[in-house]
Amino acid sequence: MSLTPPAKVRKLRDALHSKAKDAPGYRFYALYDKLYRDDVLRFAYDRCKANGGAPGVDGQDFADIEAPGLEAWLSALTEELRKETYRPQPVRRVNIPKDGQPGKSRPLGIPCIKDRVVQMAAVVVLEPIFETDLQPEQHAYRPEHSALDAVRQVEALLRAGHTDVIDADLSGYFDSIPHAALMRSAARRISDSRMLRLLKMWLEAPVEEIDDRGRHHRTTRNKDEGRGTPQGAPISPLLANIYMRRFVLGWKTAGHDRALRAHIVNYADDFVICCRDTAAEAMGRMRAMMSRLGLTVNETKTRACHVPDETFDFLGYRFGRCYDRRTGRSYVGARPSPKKIHRLCREISDLTSRSSSRLPVADQVARLNRKLRGWWNYFSHGTVGRAYQVVNRHAEERLRRWLCEKHKEPRPGYTRYPSRYLYQELGLVKLRKLRPVTGP
Repeated sequence: MSLTPPAKVRKLRDALHSKAKDAPGYRFYALYDKLYRDDVLRFAYDRCKANGGAPGVDGQDFADIEAPGLEAWLSALTEELRKETYRPQPVRRVNIPKDGQPGKSRPLGIPCIKDRVVQMAAVVVLEPIFETDLQPEQHAYRPEHSALDAVRQVEALLRAGHTDVIDADLSGYFDSIPHAALMRSAARRISDSRMLRLLKMWLEAPVEEIDDRGRHHRTTRNKDEGRGTPQGAPISPLLANIYMRRFVLGWKTAGHDRALRAHIVNYADDFVICCRDTAAEAMGRMRAMMSRLGLTVNETKTRACHVPDETFDFLGYRFGRCYDRRTGRSYVGARPSPKKIHRLCREISDLTSRSSSRLPVADQVARLNRKLRGWWNYFSHGTVGRAYQVVNRHAEERLRRWLCEKHKEPRPGYTRYPSRYLYQELGLVKLRKLRPVTGP
């Protein structure tokens, strides 16, 4: 969730951005003191609170901070930063299930709120500087960029004839970024030793996990191995973009985009390379570059494919041959991937389980509508008609079943709860090929 910065914070960010843009080789030497400006630190706190999130290793949540007084807490944090006595606490690590991969999980780092606020303040100050250096092919975590922009760029490349595609995957990108190389990338723009020291402390912070028996285990793997960023921390997306820039810019500087007619589209740790009959050579050069960057290509998930004879998934969309329902003619395009459709249907089923039958009908419909609108806002591009039919049918059936359970009526309930009643009387959202909407 994003918030509009106060006028003075916006002025600071605009000034930093303008200086970085006008002087590409300039290194900023006075940044650390900007972190503990009252307006910057307060804005950073507000952004962290808006994003929510669980407590870190200290168990402190936002209510705990605000109960005795937020101003006193911010004042104490300001003094820690000003006197340079601030030290980050260990990062609490939890494992969350991977989408569509039963039994598999990915680690997520949860810093304490104090560390999240200081990291967010660093993002407020550093983001406008590094934004000028990031490449147009990088779409993640950036103002005026989105995942849908990356989807549209891939689709445009395919339609322009770049139909040999490297569908790439990196093994544990966030956990693999080498600290020394990342710090060199940061130092290209930062000469403020206090700011660089702060970044290094976050990179080397210990990680704490709790096992099945409730025992705490603390490790210093990142510091010992000199690699990894805490995925889930506010500073991590910016650092990940800074390091991925080395690959994207290096690819173009080496002339691979021109010589191989091979163009990268990147979103966080996901990327594809769209080529013109040069996928095999581009694959080899990509592997060599990743090896030099200290990153590992996941060979089991990385492949070359030819569109439209084959398809590939990227950022929740499937790219390949699509058909015009009116004319029957085929074309190269994007559509919601089956995995994302199935996931939404599972979530709708979970929302309408028997355990929720005590909810008021209006509340249940509102819950479903929030889920449907959120999905609709992203999956609004490309060929969506078939996906919408599947989702609409499933939402109707699950709501109808839920109503029968709630009112102790026989199923399937088509007569008592026809589709027209669900949409017109109860207000269930129906996905259509329209401009996405927002709202409760």
